[in-house]
Amino acid sequence: MSEPTHPADALSSPSPVLSVAPVVLPAPGRAVDLAVRVSAPVTGSDLPVILLSHGQGYSNNLSSMNGYAPLAHFWAAHGFVVIQPTHLSSTTLSLPPETPGAPLFWRSRAEDMTRVLDGLDAIEAAVPQLIGRLDRSRVAVAGHSMGGHTASLLLGARLTDPDDGTVVSLAEPRIKAGVLLATTGSGGDALTEYVAENLPFLLAPDFSTMATPTLVVAGDKDASAHLTVRGPDWHADPYVLSPGPKSLLTLFDAEHGLGGVSGYDVAETTDENPERVSAIQKLTWAYLRTELYPGDSAWKSASDELTAGPNPLGRVESRVG
Repeated sequence: MSEPTHPADALSSPSPVLSVAPVVLPAPGRAVDLAVRVSAPVTGSDLPVILLSHGQGYSNNLSSMNGYAPLAHFWAAHGFVVIQPTHLSSTTLSLPPETPGAPLFWRSRAEDMTRVLDGLDAIEAAVPQLIGRLDRSRVAVAGHSMGGHTASLLLGARLTDPDDGTVVSLAEPRIKAGVLLATTGSGGDALTEYVAENLPFLLAPDFSTMATPTLVVAGDKDASAHLTVRGPDWHADPYVLSPGPKSLLTLFDAEHGLGGVSGYDVAETTDENPERVSAIQKLTWAYLRTELYPGDSAWKSASDELTAGPNPLGRVESRVG
């Protein structure tokens, strides 16, 4: 496989981006067909792929292929093809509450990503500017909040199905690296009473099988009191409880919105901070760049930059085992 035409120093020279939506993939057995947004640089070949899973929140469109523009556009401008599905949990679909899997469709969300990878030929056909430009051997997944839970399943985490008690594995071997942003942590007594009763799929996660290289991003002020009684440390559980190689990016003073990753100037961001978002853009790009291209120095350079100076935005720790 040839090296891409977007080298590591492409971070300093963003490319124009094309974005096409909706691209609709037929999905027999799903409540509706799968609609995705595809964003990519207008130039370059052998482009790696990021699957981006949206969170929930209360905005009408962030929980869909129309959200997370600060991440999707940045990654695409620096050499990735970003594919964003609209999961069945999206408020844009307004599915009836009796729809199987409602309200959060945890299994379907992960299956959406496998469906996307199975449908790359159809996506290229729908977006002719992409034909022959994807590097299908270099695929990553990223997700924020509930999207982080989805990404963790694809990266190898397991859970116990609350309906039948079976242990569920939805690991996707084509995914080589991941980024979990403000994601969910351990279950049991770490959860609020409401979550334990109403979202029982969160009761028994197992991160011990999540072996794929992953960057966990957590805010040290992200208490997420609607989800956990543990406080901000809960969001670091996938780093603490999984085998290496893993990295943890802890952002100082960051809350659940991590400065505004879910959209530009969105009202539900309680800690709006463009500098923080810029750091997340660069660090996540750099992490995936280095994991997908071993030997690339982007991650070390970005990590060193983060911690330099008298007032760092966060800290990074890593482990191999």
